[in-house]
Amino acid sequence: MTDRAQRGALNRFSPEALFVFSGISQYTGAVIAVSLFDDLGAGTVAWLRVIGAALVLMAFTWRRQRGWTRHEVYAAMLFGTATALMNVTFYFAIERIDLGKSVVIEFIGPIAVAAAFTRTRRNTLALVLAMVGVVVLSGVEIDTEPLGLMFVFMASAMWAAYIIIGRHVAGFDRGSAGLALGMAFGAVVLIPFGAPGIGAVVGHPAWLFAALSVGVLSNVVGYGIDQHVLRRVPVRRFALLLALLPVTAMFVGFVALDQTPSWVDLLGAALVIAGVVTQEREVLTPAEVEVATA
Repeated sequence: MTDRAQRGALNRFSPEALFVFSGISQYTGAVIAVSLFDDLGAGTVAWLRVIGAALVLMAFTWRRQRGWTRHEVYAAMLFGTATALMNVTFYFAIERIDLGKSVVIEFIGPIAVAAAFTRTRRNTLALVLAMVGVVVLSGVEIDTEPLGLMFVFMASAMWAAYIIIGRHVAGFDRGSAGLALGMAFGAVVLIPFGAPGIGAVVGHPAWLFAALSVGVLSNVVGYGIDQHVLRRVPVRRFALLLALLPVTAMFVGFVALDQTPSWVDLLGAALVIAGVVTQEREVLTPAEVEVATA
């Protein structure tokens, strides 16, 4: 399928529907990753995740990996660095904190981005609802998981950088080529985190395959959808739509990891969804995309 055909197929679905699908794919990958932590370590799983994504994306975009300007290469490299560091710090976090609550706390980054770009009263209300939902959902004892919280806050900062730089890279209009180049560079950045544990996969091809498949589920599908949506909607709306991911993560954690949400968690999820529903649903014209990514 050509890149234009892929865009046409994805345009049939609303950004909200795409984000739900993206969240299910990303956090299904996270569940597989958690199952590998005891055998490979979080750093090695994160590294193999990024390698797997880079290999698949490069295989599909190698014909478009030409004609890059220096500015575009630097932007893609910065994007890949932020994404890779977001991945590894998130994995270090979910070694210590439940998946659903980790994603909720990590959402502070997107909330900050949404707040920076919010201008109307309706969008302010939507942001407040989502923020309150995140606060309700983030019931973690700070004194019992300080290291996990440190990692999730680092992942949160990288998530904010991922949104801002990702919008810029999406504006290059190269399909997934920018994401592919970024993932290739991100794999290099994560060598110090992942290489020390790579010997564990020797003689265990099933572990290697599972770790690489996480890259397809979490990065190729999830981040590929992000790049598509970033071309369609303003940064503010994109950042607030990400509030659907903590809710999705809570659902996946319940189904796959037996992490049962409380009534308070469900209330928080309802507030997040209310915020997403309340926000304005404007889309960008091609001219606006060009201005926003210049």
